[in-house]
Amino acid sequence: MIEILSEQLEWLDVYYWFYIFNDLSLFYIFIPFFVLELIRYAYLKKLNKNLVLDSVANIFTLGLYLLIEFALGLLAITKLYYLIYQNFSLPHLEINWITIIACVILADFAYYWEHRMMHRIGIGWASHTVHHSSPHYNMSVAFRFGPLDGILPILFSSLLVMLGFTPFLVILSVLFVLTFQTLLHTEIIGKITKPLEYIFNTPSHHRAHHGSNRQYWDKNYGGIFIIWDRILGTFEPEKEKVVYGISEPLNSINPIVVFFHGISRFYKKLKGIKGIQNKLLAFVKPPDWLPK
Repeated sequence: MIEILSEQLEWLDVYYWFYIFNDLSLFYIFIPFFVLELIRYAYLKKLNKNLVLDSVANIFTLGLYLLIEFALGLLAITKLYYLIYQNFSLPHLEINWITIIACVILADFAYYWEHRMMHRIGIGWASHTVHHSSPHYNMSVAFRFGPLDGILPILFSSLLVMLGFTPFLVILSVLFVLTFQTLLHTEIIGKITKPLEYIFNTPSHHRAHHGSNRQYWDKNYGGIFIIWDRILGTFEPEKEKVVYGISEPLNSINPIVVFFHGISRFYKKLKGIKGIQNKLLAFVKPPDWLPK
């Protein structure tokens, strides 16, 4: 068994399996699930203009996010990864099932911390609040991104490259975690069996994460595994009915307003803070921080 797991793999085979889950899942999971959700909304008589236009706005934010990701992020991230890999990493690791599994698990642990950062520092929440601002919860919300959602997380994912993992494997593993996490944005699936609910992130856990209810704030950061939250004290089960959205509702379906509202609110906050030091602190202090 160990020999099979440690046998070196061809890059083409590795990319093929990640391609099936990361890329093709759009067609065999996301789109079918979203259609089922629309049917469910219609059956429950909740399918209305606001929900449809909110879903359209979500797709627009995805387009703007990808524009920034490719124009500013992806090229810079790739170059940064390879710079670290060639000059600052531990001995390079081979590509086999052991290193692939290890990289995915570590990418998920890095995701936990980057996700926690996006909630707990001002500039992080200024971007990530976009994802939480929808009053609805369906597959389209998974594609609701903020301007810096693809940039700030490299502070954590680049650490995997320093450990010796090939940059391309790190990128694929990060995308794998994001794809899994995307699958959780649905109300169709209720709670599942306890052994799985204890270890893995589930739609129920992530619904709580999206709640504007006070007890759900800053909980359930995990991507694939919820065990990180249980260990680190940030787990909250879904009990009280979840009210989706943010504490200061956006009340807009304009995709430009949706995409930039967090940055806009953060800018207004900075204008009201006196002193350069306090303004700089607002970037790294919790979102509700104000100088005394």
